[in-house]
Amino acid sequence: MFVEIDGLKINYTDEGSGYPLLLIHGWGSSILPWKPILPAFENYRLIMLDLPGCGESDILPEDWGLKDYCDFILKFMKTLKVENPIMGGHSHGGRICLNMIGRGMVNPPKLILFDSAGIPAKKSFKKRLRILCFKTVKRVLTLPVINKFSASALEAARAHFGSADYRSAPEVMRKTMVRVIGEDMRPVMPNIKCPTLLIWGSNDTETPLSDAKQMEKLIPDCGLCPIEGTGHFPFIEKPYQVIAILKSFLS
Repeated sequence: MFVEIDGLKINYTDEGSGYPLLLIHGWGSSILPWKPILPAFENYRLIMLDLPGCGESDILPEDWGLKDYCDFILKFMKTLKVENPIMGGHSHGGRICLNMIGRGMVNPPKLILFDSAGIPAKKSFKKRLRILCFKTVKRVLTLPVINKFSASALEAARAHFGSADYRSAPEVMRKTMVRVIGEDMRPVMPNIKCPTLLIWGSNDTETPLSDAKQMEKLIPDCGLCPIEGTGHFPFIEKPYQVIAILKSFLS
């Protein structure tokens, strides 16, 4: 189904009955990766959406910050008449949930975070060097006169120095990624009072298990369930184990 929010055509699903439960996917993903664990939510009104720029939803007209994503989710909930749902978020979706709840925008009865973003990654010397090199190249290529002829060279530099997600994203999503990726959610985590479940891949390299352990200490009513031998998508790699954990937490 589709709904229009601020002129953007948004793909979503709204199925089942019972207490509402909203799932928000990660960066560059969509509704589809949630499919393996949907049986865990069979007794709920399950709402999922493709964020702008993802799946079948319209792309952003301009770059967004984290607050823009949070305001968008609030408008989406209001349009669908959803009040205080249980919230679940993966990666970037988790960062959105943390910000919304930690800043008092919503007050859900429970929160589920899957390999959530929200703790800025420590940059290695090699990564800091790559960033410095790219900034230097960009500064040169955007100088007056030179910038008239340097578009292809600048794009090549982005492709060389950027991450896979950054390289594959349209320009507006690249700018959005730069704005949101460094947001530190640790200051607001102590404000999250609802029972919180962390489901995490033990071998995750994008949002490592050490991030989850920090969150577990900072969120007052929080429990961590590492899924051994899985990466950034434990709910795809070991769905039956994740389903069992979810049913226990939600019961």
